[in-house]
Amino acid sequence: QVHLVESGGGSVQAGESLRLSCVLSGSPNRSRSRCMAWFRQATGKLREGVAVISPIDKTAYSDLVEGRFTISQDNANNIVYLQMNNLSPEDSAMYYCASGPYGVFCPLSRPEAYDDWGQGTQVTVAS
Repeated sequence: QVHLVESGGGSVQAGESLRLSCVLSGSPNRSRSRCMAWFRQATGKLREGVAVISPIDKTAYSDLVEGRFTISQDNANNIVYLQMNNLSPEDSAMYYCASGPYGVFCPLSRPEAYDDWGQGTQVTVAS
């Protein structure tokens, strides 16, 4: 099993940036052949996909963050990042890192496809 630990959340003003990190531990071979994703969940809302990255670095983003957020991975150090720029209050949520099996693509809209999850890191954006 892959163990995921997120960090980098915090409270910022609208327009500012944050970089989230997700450190993977456990089986390195397993982690490097899987989809990695960032999801978020705001209070009272469903968990939604933010960004995904495949083992071959193919990425996909939610329309809500396209152009502002960037997902990347450092395979040598088993870290997945989410660079978030031009944040708005609508981005406030608990952000979760997830890992799941890789098939043809990495699904962005199906959290049930991911079987390893971190505990989350809170992002709060003030207007």
